[in-house]
Amino acid sequence: MSEARRDGRAARRTETPQPERTERLWRDVVGEQLRETRRARGETLQTVAKRASVSMQYLSEVERGSKEPSSEILAAIGASLELTLLDLTVGAAGRLQAPPSDRRDNVVLAA
Repeated sequence: MSEARRDGRAARRTETPQPERTERLWRDVVGEQLRETRRARGETLQTVAKRASVSMQYLSEVERGSKEPSSEILAAIGASLELTLLDLTVGAAGRLQAPPSDRRDNVVLAA
């Protein structure tokens, strides 16, 4: 059926419900690790982004898990924080293996 029905009203689209994701994404855990390392070192987005030759906006998006950077970009950002790709991989693996109660992504909202 077309977008509009014969009577002029728009047809309703039904979306298939997506299953709840139980496993965290790589980009989320690596982003967390980068942000935590940067903050622990007392560094700003601007300083780290400049050393890594990326924009502050892009670094922020990587830290929030909204961008999936290439290995080259991860290596550059990691190096600017004195982290290797191995450090990032081991750190991400540890976060992915952590039981749900140890994860920071569990949020409880009060009604």
